[in-house]
Amino acid sequence: MPPPRKIKKEDIINVALEILKKEDIESLNARRIAKELNSSVQPIYHNFENMEDLKEVVFKEIYKIYQDYMVKASLKEKAYKEMGLAYIKFARDYPNYFKLIFMSKTDFTPESLISNDDTGNDVINTGMKLTGFSYEEQRKFHVKVWMFTHGIASLVATNTVKLTEREIDDLLRDTVGAMIEGMKK
Repeated sequence: MPPPRKIKKEDIINVALEILKKEDIESLNARRIAKELNSSVQPIYHNFENMEDLKEVVFKEIYKIYQDYMVKASLKEKAYKEMGLAYIKFARDYPNYFKLIFMSKTDFTPESLISNDDTGNDVINTGMKLTGFSYEEQRKFHVKVWMFTHGIASLVATNTVKLTEREIDDLLRDTVGAMIEGMKK
């Protein structure tokens, strides 16, 4: 009889990520993961204290994917616009991940959601280079830009509307440009 297959923590995380690509967080449970791994639930509870522990680790992995989109965009020439486009691209590429991060119930205000971590602060600092606003002015301005960008991303993530990359690019360029002009007057 062959020895039982050793299931690693990474295997469990990867299966959970695959499930969440297609389904919502409620579908993520030990039995479902075990079924996908072709094992019992024992390896899950051997590697994680409980399902909440696993979900927290998986959420962090999803957030790393999002941050990677933002970092890559921040290195481009028109970084502020590219970061907005990357936010929307993340919503298109990973709609369930986007919904989990940005369309779940929280107690955050728009300002605290944006400046919750270094990614948000990087966007604000990048925007300051474009607009010439102070940090505080840019933070307030970015809340408005984020709400607009989030609206597009939400529409894309939920397949409510079909927009081409060109249409999205034009919307961001034109609207954010008008918003900058309005703020400077």
